Amino acid sequence: MQAYDLIIVGGGIGGSALATVMARAGRSVLLLEQSEVYEDRVRGEWIAPWGVAEVQRLGLYDLLVQAGGHHITRHITYDETLAPAEAESAPLPLGFFKEGVPGPLCLPHPLHCQTLFDAARDAGATALRGVRVEAVFGGSDPHVVYEIGDQTVEAHARLVIGADGRTSQVREAAGIVLHQDKPHHWFAGLLVEGAGGWDPDLQAIGTEGDFGFLAFPQGGGKIRIYGGYPLDQTQRFKGPDGPRRFLDAFALTCSPEDRHIVAGAPAGPLFSFFNADAWTDEPFAEGVVLVGDAAGWNDPILGLGLSITYRDVRVVSDLLKSADDWTALSFAPYAEERAERMRRLRFTAKLTAAIDMEFGEAAQARRRSLFERAAADPSLKIHAFAVMAGPESLPPEIFTDAHRDRVLGA
Repeated sequence: MQAYDLIIVGGGIGGSALATVMARAGRSVLLLEQSEVYEDRVRGEWIAPWGVAEVQRLGLYDLLVQAGGHHITRHITYDETLAPAEAESAPLPLGFFKEGVPGPLCLPHPLHCQTLFDAARDAGATALRGVRVEAVFGGSDPHVVYEIGDQTVEAHARLVIGADGRTSQVREAAGIVLHQDKPHHWFAGLLVEGAGGWDPDLQAIGTEGDFGFLAFPQGGGKIRIYGGYPLDQTQRFKGPDGPRRFLDAFALTCSPEDRHIVAGAPAGPLFSFFNADAWTDEPFAEGVVLVGDAAGWNDPILGLGLSITYRDVRVVSDLLKSADDWTALSFAPYAEERAERMRRLRFTAKLTAAIDMEFGEAAQARRRSLFERAAADPSLKIHAFAVMAGPESLPPEIFTDAHRDRVLGA
């Protein structure tokens, strides 16, 4: 029988980051990852400034930069109701949201995962790939039964961490309920290469016709692009020519720079998924704690999956490092902070979707009205600080129906 302080199920970004931090703190860690090779999952490549600050607090920032992390420093919002010159006249600088953070940080997801997995092993964690977890047990005797090669192993620990994503086996074993809201739109993503004409320091969003886009350059002529479209267009980008049709959808009049995207080539798979949020009331049970998507996720329209995960890792690791006796350690502070964090981000995502991912004449008029009113009253866009500076950076009254009504002109 094997024994550890921590068993972490899931060797993606959250699991490997936590394993690295805790192994560096002198705890014995078993890190279990199912995949043999990390693959492009069309998400997890953009860290907001508040998330970068969490990476810095965890002592992982230099590691990610050395691996090729790329900062974005400017943002432009395009729209069919704005002339391109008007949209481009005042790009938003992204370096003022967090001191010491020049802007969002981008790193290809597979490389990001591998960098952290290697760091966990280098820090002393027992990090295993090609693992099939057969069973997870919490309670007073947390343990995991897993297969690797032709061996079946039972490993015990003081605590099991579920970092195993949206379909978390650990969450199910612990009986932790996942809540999910109704989807609002389809959201598709693709990595593009050969887009060297795009400014590598510029990210952009925009809406035209029945399509809303987001573009996050990764450096080296690569851009991670996303597109939102109506729920009734299920087949819009299906089929073998779907990636090409998806790129062609970026030929928008309102955003001339998108021509560089259209001229690019797919560098990975095209995936479409619903935008819905999901959350847990308490991301822990006796002997078990969840981090990252296993504990619930935010609408990807905000791009905050990594920032949320790094905050989870930082809060949980701080609690674990604060005491040697974990039997009396309460994870209630983590649950309370995360519940309010995710509530605020759900609000912000729904408001953002109503602005950027609704289509037709009424939605167009609503966006134009917002642009005109916000020019005189910038507070109408203050909810964007929740995305860049963190949801805790704004007062509670921003996350209310009253603010939503002001923004949408209700």
